Amino acid sequence: MPHHQIVIIGGGNAGISTAAQLLRKNRKLDIAIVDPADKHYYQPAWTLVGGGAFDILKTERSEASVMPKGVTWIKQKALGFAPEQSQVTLDNGILTYDYMVVCPGIQLNWGDIKGLSETLGKNNVCSNYSFESAPYTFECVKNFKGGKALFHNPSTPVKCGGAPHKIMYLATDYFRKHGVLPKADVQYWSGAAKLFAVPQYEKTLLEVVKRGNIKLNFLYNLTEIDGPNHRAKFVGFGEKNKDEVKEVEFDMIHVTPPQSAPDFIRNSSLANSAGWVEIDKGTLQHVRHSNIFSLGDASGLPISKTGAAIRKQAPVVVTNLLDVMAGQLPSATYLGYTSCPLVTGYGKLVLAEFDYNNTPMETFPFDQSKERWSMYQLKREVLPRMYWGAILKGLA
Repeated sequence: MPHHQIVIIGGGNAGISTAAQLLRKNRKLDIAIVDPADKHYYQPAWTLVGGGAFDILKTERSEASVMPKGVTWIKQKALGFAPEQSQVTLDNGILTYDYMVVCPGIQLNWGDIKGLSETLGKNNVCSNYSFESAPYTFECVKNFKGGKALFHNPSTPVKCGGAPHKIMYLATDYFRKHGVLPKADVQYWSGAAKLFAVPQYEKTLLEVVKRGNIKLNFLYNLTEIDGPNHRAKFVGFGEKNKDEVKEVEFDMIHVTPPQSAPDFIRNSSLANSAGWVEIDKGTLQHVRHSNIFSLGDASGLPISKTGAAIRKQAPVVVTNLLDVMAGQLPSATYLGYTSCPLVTGYGKLVLAEFDYNNTPMETFPFDQSKERWSMYQLKREVLPRMYWGAILKGLA
């Protein structure tokens, strides 16, 4: 059986940046990354792509181009785990390891909404959650001449929890700039109980909602879409609206697919009861297997799933993995930092940064709950360059 000192499951942001940081600490480490992908994507820019403010082609590079030098790339799918034997089952056999980092990202469950897969990318049904469909979002926004514009957020955790409403704010701003907003009925249908978890940021967002005359509907799941007839079916599950069915006609709808950990994680002994990798939220070490760590979207951390969170998690995993390899206890602690750059219009952004307790952990010496042009430029110009040039190289 092929064997490596450290096996990393997943070659996305978390896997690549963790491998790069490990190699910067010790070039002699034997690291393998397991990932079948040909392409690597900078997904945070897809909101701007959907708003017509970013080139989709600048979000895609080859996976080979971001693989750190000195890493063995195993271009296979992981199918399952036998942690007691330190084994991973791949689609072409068994791989063994001394230590493992599990970070395969999140699974988009398009099929959980009846009719979505058949109509996505046509009939004015769009989503920024895939490379293929994100540009169609702007087609829908640009061609909207009035009527009902629906924006959906599922009840599951999703990558970048703000993304489902960020595109709504951009679209509403576009409608306003092109004189369409007075003829628009903009509606937000969400499986969450509120707009945003941190009160000081939510306060600003509610003002943005008011500015766009957006109608908010909470604790509803989108269960079905009839694309040709432009109808969406929502089912309530809150105390006041339990099992209430709403069939809503639309002139355009932006859908965020329900999401989960990948099936091979959900169905494994590494998972908690909700299907995510079960780790200590401070050390990021698996609660039952001391030679396994996890970070990123597949991990069972009680925090928003963002690239910014990964940037703070990776150094903790690197430090604690090296501690364990040296026979010591983990010494680094992750405090739950995450960030959501909340685009509220063209040239406007609220930079939300907070921890496990939804307490702000802000970077800049000003009130980040305010909409700012400078923070919009940070998202559009600075962060993509930082991702490709520093984060994936283990430098940030």
